[in-house]
Amino acid sequence: MEFLLLHALPLDDSMWAGQQELLPGATHAPTLYGLGATVEEWAAEALRLVQSDRLVVVGCSVGGSCAVEVAIAAPDRIAALVLIGTKAGHNPDPALHASSLKQVQEKGLEEAWNLSWEPLFSKSAEAAVIANAKAIAVRQSREDIWRGITAFHTRKPRDAFLARFSFPVVVVTGAEDCAPGLQTSALQAEQAPHGCLHVIPDCGHYVPLERPEHLNAILRDVIDSV
Repeated sequence: MEFLLLHALPLDDSMWAGQQELLPGATHAPTLYGLGATVEEWAAEALRLVQSDRLVVVGCSVGGSCAVEVAIAAPDRIAALVLIGTKAGHNPDPALHASSLKQVQEKGLEEAWNLSWEPLFSKSAEAAVIANAKAIAVRQSREDIWRGITAFHTRKPRDAFLARFSFPVVVVTGAEDCAPGLQTSALQAEQAPHGCLHVIPDCGHYVPLERPEHLNAILRDVIDSV
């Protein structure tokens, strides 16, 4: 069995530092931006990195959308999906897509972080955790973040797929996550035939960074169960 860990915007593989030792030697955490222009392309390239026929695929935010695409591309290889702060459904909003790209272009990554991504953290998140995440974000190239934003905004709606997916779907959300929020996360867990929901207290959107010990306990249970 192998772990495939798929990161959130505007971060990279280093957001999974706290999960790398759960399956030592069998954990893969690619940085997605260079793998293509869509989450489908990211999923296809990520699958090339893994050898096992039993994969636990873990994704946060847009990484969760990529995780769903991995399951669509290789359903017979999935032992479990873990979706963190992920919205499988999607209604395209071209105006929001354009404004997000414009914000990065005109204000730069640091200001875009302050306006769009830092507010996704819990009010109780440690300052050092937020500072570390910001450092990860601002070291990305502007072109990579544009690519990530476009992949996020052009993804296909996949809530119907989750409703018929026959393997475990573990939905994780911070109690204070507003994107997608508790209601959406709970609905996804209910729709999946083998879904379950974990709500992490005092936590926002970036659970692997804000509450790694809580996430690791969930992931150990997933490993044991599959």
